[in-house]
Amino acid sequence: MPLQNRVLPQGLIERHSARGTFMGNRGVLHGTDKKLKRLFKTKAWIICLLEFKGRKRELMSPNAYTELFFLDEVTALAAGHRPCAECRRSRYNEFRKAWMEGNQWERSSVIRAPEMDEVLHRERIEGDNKVTWNGRLLDLPHGTMFEFDQKSYAICDGDILEWNFDGYSKADPVTFPEEVDVLTPRSVVNVLSTEFRPEFHVSAAS
Repeated sequence: MPLQNRVLPQGLIERHSARGTFMGNRGVLHGTDKKLKRLFKTKAWIICLLEFKGRKRELMSPNAYTELFFLDEVTALAAGHRPCAECRRSRYNEFRKAWMEGNQWERSSVIRAPEMDEVLHRERIEGDNKVTWNGRLLDLPHGTMFEFDQKSYAICDGDILEWNFDGYSKADPVTFPEEVDVLTPRSVVNVLSTEFRPEFHVSAAS
């Protein structure tokens, strides 16, 4: 049986056999039986590379952080994660710069990871539930994800793609409402409104 380590755009974690293209973590979420005990342990929810400096890990080792997997960066951002400052340092710096621009960071100092994590934590979590917010569909930038009729969708260069664990497909020709429940946190949508381009799974181009 697959481990419970695949992340939905809603931020929930499920069992699924499909492989992801990015890894991440939220701290130690599992017990010695490799079953999840909590949704998060830390406010630092990060997006990591699948491979880094040849490091090898046994998934869900005792007392080690829980390895989570995402279809792509778009999914991870929707779930409330941000690039890791170690294994994705260059991407982290791009994200941080776009954050300051998109969110109108007015302080003289460069924003630090804990400051972004604090904002993201407030935006993504209310109790144990992922917070959505109401946004005008036509105003949402490339890479934003939203929810409609119990399905998840991503905006990709003006097209709307339906999400699933294995990849994207062209959305059925339904009439979407003018306003939708946005999954991607507000601060991240502001990031996406800059020149920051999130990485889509290869299926988005097919």
